[in-house]
Formats: sequence, structure tokens, C-alpha cells
Amino acid sequence: MLMGIPHFLCIPFPVQGHVNPLMQFSQLLAKHGCKVTFVHTEFNHKRAKTSGADNLEHSQVGLVTLPDGLDAEDDRSDVTKVLLSIKSNMPALLPKLIEDVNALDVDKKITCIIVTFTMSWALEVGHRLGIKGALLCPASATSLASVACIPKLIDDGIIDSQGLPTKKQEIQLSPNMPTMNTQNFPWRGFNKIFFDHLVQELQTSELGEWWLCNTTYDLEPGAFSISPKFLSIGPLMESESNKSSFWEEDTTCLEWLDQQQPQSVIYVSFGSLAVLDPNQFGELALALDLLDKPFIWVVRPSNDNKENANAYPHDFHGSKGKIIGWAPQKKILNHPALACFISHCGWNSTLEGVCGGVPFLCWPLAQDQFVNKSHICDVWKVGLGLDKDENGFISKGEIRKKVEQLLGDDCIKARSLKLKELTLNNTVEGGHSSKNLKNFISWAD
Repeated sequence: MLMGIPHFLCIPFPVQGHVNPLMQFSQLLAKHGCKVTFVHTEFNHKRAKTSGADNLEHSQVGLVTLPDGLDAEDDRSDVTKVLLSIKSNMPALLPKLIEDVNALDVDKKITCIIVTFTMSWALEVGHRLGIKGALLCPASATSLASVACIPKLIDDGIIDSQGLPTKKQEIQLSPNMPTMNTQNFPWRGFNKIFFDHLVQELQTSELGEWWLCNTTYDLEPGAFSISPKFLSIGPLMESESNKSSFWEEDTTCLEWLDQQQPQSVIYVSFGSLAVLDPNQFGELALALDLLDKPFIWVVRPSNDNKENANAYPHDFHGSKGKIIGWAPQKKILNHPALACFISHCGWNSTLEGVCGGVPFLCWPLAQDQFVNKSHICDVWKVGLGLDKDENGFISKGEIRKKVEQLLGDDCIKARSLKLKELTLNNTVEGGHSSKNLKNFISWAD
């Protein structure tokens, strides 16, 4: 039995891939009777209101805001800029926010702060105030394990002090983990400022007693040998994502899906941040024509201050498909009409695809997506990768060939359904993640 009711203050880094899993976890904690206060940036709160996504009035999750320190017209797709602004502005404001939240209900004061990666400064603030802390990693446990191993990787001469591999090789972070190409570390493509921040973040995150992972032990067993702090609490599938979406979801695609044949539709989405090169975007459009199958393609609304790279080729018809700005992704991935998922392999999308039992066509573009792709294709064997030509380009012919190969592979389909069952079993009463969650709530009180 729980002695009291813990009160969690949840603070995500303000990008969709961090906000979504922490919001889902917040709702799961509230469902278990905990008090939860969720911190949005003022900018994101306004954005969510505009998209009609701040529908939390029927939720047990309270909402508060802090400024990110940037001006309204600043470019928030520049993640380093957002990060540096938050780190120089928010830490001074958090103690007052905690005081104000506690004053609203003196019998249920904040007992634990949960942050996502890059927000560990809040664990320091909490530590000074005697409040417990935990980290929720929005990436895979394998990615978190890679980051935890950075000091050792530098000591062993596998990477240099900027995070760059000293040579191309395959390594194992621990004997029971899959091999990893040193070119594919999750910080691939980070600049020096961001890598230094990651190393500092790792040290500060030690103040969090638990490093919560939106995964299951079965999906990544080896990663949990890296640190006793790792705790699997996934898959987080609690809410529909529109509770925290930055764009308005186009739900008309669900009615359209209802009209399609079972296992006939190709779903294409590259998540909330990834951007395809304009030529590659055009080639993908032509590939969808060439496939001559029904498709849903998510083409995000472009930022007002950026030129729209999404120019469709003149000879693109798209007559069999539906192009939308933002999707109710979990509903699409669980729809019987869906055949496969062309994905950038971001961790949230990977987990949602696994929980939908859908085969993947993998198109990783940056950072941890390459590690996730190797899990999908080499470890779980529920998808195929796309091969680039000598110019690093993925042709329409390659896309068509791989989609047809994927749709014709009954073994991949069977493994996808088996993996879905195995993964979802973790969240039922008595499941591995379910037990971990209860232990975590007891600890946080």
C-alpha cells in the first residue's frame, strides 16, 4: 500500500519527441492516483492551444508554464539556441514556480521532479530544495546506455573528446548487447557545443535516482546491464498524442482509412523534426506514384520563417494517397488497413510502430535513428532498410523494390505481430513494466 500520494513535477525539453512521452507518463501516473503538474514553455502552451491540443480539462494533470527566454519571433527549430536560452533563464525561475505550486495544496507538496534529457538542471534545483529526482529518457535504453558509456569510450580511445569515432569499427557496449557501428552513435551530427552539453548532462543526471526508459526489458535486455539506475516503464501508450501536439491533427484520414482494403495502405512519416533534402522529397513523391498503392504521407507545415522545401515534382499525381499536415499516428498504426510504415526511426515512432504490429521500411536521418534502425532490422527483424546509391541518394526504384519486398514477406509480418504482443504484455497487471511503475511510485512518495 502507498503511505501517501506522491506529487510529480514533470519538465520536458520543449520538442515534440520529449513532450509526448513525458505527457503520456504524466497521465499514467495520474491514472494511478498520483498528483501531477506538467511544465510547458509559454511558447509551446500557446502553440498547443492554437492546435486545439491543450484539452487537459478532463485530465488529472495540472498545467503550469515557464518562459523559454526567447522572443516570439525566434526560430525554435534551432535546438541548440533553445537549449542555451533555457539553461540561462529557467533555473532562476523554477524555485518560485515550485513554491507557487506547493502553495495551492500544502498537504500535497511536490515530492519528485521528473525531467527529460537536457533538462537535468531542474534536478539540481530540486536537489537543493530536498526534492527527489528522476530522468525520463525519450530515446531508447540503448541510446541512453551509449551516452552513459561516453567517459569509457573516450578513455578506451573509441571516440575523441568531441564524440567523433577515432576509426570506423563495430563495438559492443557490453558483452550481451548487439554490436554497434561507431559511425552511428546517437550523438552523430551534434556540434561540439551540444556534445559538451551531453557530457555535462550525464553528470548532472546522476542526481536522478532513476533513469526511466520508455521501452521494455524484452526489447533491449542488454542495455539494462549498463547501469542499475535504468528502469523500464514502457511502452508509454497512455494518451492520444493530441494532448500535447504542436500541430493540429488531421483526423479525416481515419475515415479515408476505413474505406481502404485490409493491409493495403503505406504510411509515411518522418516525425516532428526531421527534414528531407528537397531532391529526396521529390523522389519519394515519385516513388509513391510508382508503387500505385494507397498511402498516407505526413508533410509537416513548414515554419513561417523558413522557405518551404516541400516542392512536389510537376509529374507527381498522388491520386491514390492522402497528404496531411500532422497525423493521429497511433490510430493510423493500429488500423487494419495499414500495410507498412516508412519511418525515420525516431524512438517514439519506433515504439508506436512496434505496438501497432506494423512492418517498417527504415529511413534514418540523424542521431539515435540509426541505432533504432539496427534494432528494427537486425535484432527484432521486423523491417528492412533502404540502400543509398553512390551519391548517397535513395532512388524511387529502391523505395518501390523494398516496399514490395516488405509487403511480400510473411515472416516479417508474423514477427511484427509477435513483437507487438510481447511488448504490450509489459503494461498489463503483473507485467514487467507495470511492476516497475508501482515500485517507482512507492519510492517517489
